[in-house]
Amino acid sequence: MAMKRSTLYSILTLVAVIAVIASIPWVMDRWRHKEPMFKSVFAGNTDNAPKRVFQSTLAGSWYEADPKALAQEIQGYFKKVEGAPLDNVQALILPHAGYVYSAQTAAYGVKQVAGKTFSRVVVMGPSHRASMPNLACVTDSTHYGTPLGELPVDQGFVEALKKTPCFKVIPRAEQPEHSVHIQLPLLQQALGSFTLVPIVVGQIDVATARTMASALLNLIDEKTLVVASSDFTHFGPNYQYEPFNDNLEENIKKLDMGAVDKIVAKDLEGFDAYLDSTGATICGQSPIEILMAMLPKESQGKLLRYDTSGKMMGDFANSVSYCAIAFTGAWAKGAKVDEAAKPVEAPKEAELTADDKKALLDMARKTIQYVFDNKKAPTSEALGITVTPGMKPLRGAFVTLKKNGDLRGCIGDIFPERSLYEAVIGNAVNAAFRDYRFPQLAPDELPKVHIEISALTPPAPVKSYEDIVVGKHGVLLTKGSNRAVFLPQVAPEQGWDRDTMLNHLAMKAGMTPDAWREGAKFEVFEAIVFGEETP
Repeated sequence: MAMKRSTLYSILTLVAVIAVIASIPWVMDRWRHKEPMFKSVFAGNTDNAPKRVFQSTLAGSWYEADPKALAQEIQGYFKKVEGAPLDNVQALILPHAGYVYSAQTAAYGVKQVAGKTFSRVVVMGPSHRASMPNLACVTDSTHYGTPLGELPVDQGFVEALKKTPCFKVIPRAEQPEHSVHIQLPLLQQALGSFTLVPIVVGQIDVATARTMASALLNLIDEKTLVVASSDFTHFGPNYQYEPFNDNLEENIKKLDMGAVDKIVAKDLEGFDAYLDSTGATICGQSPIEILMAMLPKESQGKLLRYDTSGKMMGDFANSVSYCAIAFTGAWAKGAKVDEAAKPVEAPKEAELTADDKKALLDMARKTIQYVFDNKKAPTSEALGITVTPGMKPLRGAFVTLKKNGDLRGCIGDIFPERSLYEAVIGNAVNAAFRDYRFPQLAPDELPKVHIEISALTPPAPVKSYEDIVVGKHGVLLTKGSNRAVFLPQVAPEQGWDRDTMLNHLAMKAGMTPDAWREGAKFEVFEAIVFGEETP
């Protein structure tokens, strides 16, 4: 028997009333916390934005993995800090070794800001593994995670930094680096919640330090804490640095204090010259120099704590030094660097000469032969090829191998992550032995292979696929997690027009041929293409 309409309406009304009653606690909670009740619907669906967490890999080795044990460990370090905290701390220099070695020294710095309110913390650490001349790596993650929780990245700040050419997303620099992550649990324990700006800094000169400082000064404010992550002198055969043979503890401290004096005095040029003249192995030289260029004249520096692993272990044969330094004062958003330290434009890339191109091609061929002979990739020194200024700038590069006119391997870097000559060496190995489309190159094939190199300009986004010029532009297509690239010469070699090229590019990315027509993003780049002479 069919249910009467009046009965159905009564049931629906009862369900609606129950739903409203059930929602009251949720509504009251949102009201108490002054949170919008429908922001996912009416505020751009921000809750559903993709979340990308860069999780620390240091837990369990560099510091405790258990959150409770880690918090207790850090509190233990804080309790041992002596003296009254400083007022108006705006910046810190902190060490970045495993906590058993450096955390007590770091605690002398971080304890200065415990309980203070900072809306943002900028942490700059050096790159220990990736070569990044005059470049700094920013993140594309939305959060950084540690055992003590997740820290949201200040994505607006990062996007603004990327407008300065010195700041780029370079995953190969960020992923293995510990110098930023090591500071975070200490800061979390002291400050609670804050937004994070993580920066991994490459090997920079003084001019670039000022350029980066200027970009940061345009964005920070009085609620920003800046942290430069650095250990000091690395002494001993493990670090290939042994400037003296006796009175090791005394001489190491004297060497470190010479650097500290320059830092506290905010003498950027003096600090840089001191490291050049002594060879002092201060791994965080670059972030320290950026910080020094940022600091206002009124800022006051103070050494809070100094220690060495040599003293802790009772053996200075190999020793690393640790300093905690604080600067007091105030940041002003948009402040300028000192007149004697005006920001300069990033250095322009040197042109590739005919000799440079010939040397790079020779480098690629000798690299492949070196792998055949030695079962490992070479250094430029092992190849006996002089690296010229034109080969040193960071550039994306592809190495292409052809045999009898047919493709035999092609791999490269789209984004500039290493010097051009390093990209050529690395991608010569990749093209010969790691292109999944082909078997590994055999020794008897190398004489029959023709080598071509494409040196790229940095990719830049275009508003529409209609802005792509066939034959001029290489194209990077991205749609969701699907991505693929063609070099500029591909379409002309195949006789494709723009639509046909994009059809093939979409298929290369694992999509249907016409998937590029809606929702896809395009970045274009140009290339200097040169190859070996055909015998």
